[in-house]
Amino acid sequence: MRVAVTEDAQEAVGSIEDGSTVLIGGFGMAGMPVFLIDALIRQGASDLTVISNNAGNGDRGLAALLAAGQVRKIICSYPRQSDSWVFDRLYRAGSIDLELVPQGNLAERLRAAGAGIGAFFSPTGVGTPLAAGKETRTIEGRDYVLELPLRGDVALIAAHVGDRLGNLTYRKTARNFGPVMAAAARRTIAQVTTVVEPGEIDPEVVVTPGIYVDTLLDLAAHARTRPDSP
Repeated sequence: MRVAVTEDAQEAVGSIEDGSTVLIGGFGMAGMPVFLIDALIRQGASDLTVISNNAGNGDRGLAALLAAGQVRKIICSYPRQSDSWVFDRLYRAGSIDLELVPQGNLAERLRAAGAGIGAFFSPTGVGTPLAAGKETRTIEGRDYVLELPLRGDVALIAAHVGDRLGNLTYRKTARNFGPVMAAAARRTIAQVTTVVEPGEIDPEVVVTPGIYVDTLLDLAAHARTRPDSP
């Protein structure tokens, strides 16, 4: 089954609804789907819960989405890097909620959602405020805390090459959270540098199978037809 391929970023994100849980890939700006985020800002969906590694960098990408007032809550592992001034301002003003999740737990909670795992026990966070209200268990003499999957209504990710069946490859560290987020969301929208025909990607190097992908934003075509767009 072929996925929807578009050169129009607005078309790609047009059906995201108010109140959605949105998984946004990236480790800092590496692998952040900036074109899709910018389109989501213009689309205007609000009251969003965003799950991402960071809480935005500078004034671009996720930080711009926060600044637009469209995010009610963010679930992330690292909200306080030096250039997260947008999140810092909003949080101090009480304008955004935060759920802090250690990075390994964040990745595993997303992976659990994609794998259909109901929950898992992790030693990370035991004895800290992060374990408050969660079930704990001692297994073979070590304490663990129960962590639940993180699922999304939609994932926005950035990949390097995608074919018209939705199979994706990534470029180096831009891979980061993209694969687990694609599997953890009901619907995945990927911005890709290049779109190729089925069979042009070696099956051995496919990272995200097309079964997890619904829409591709073709950035090469986007640049040709909208050279002045963000």
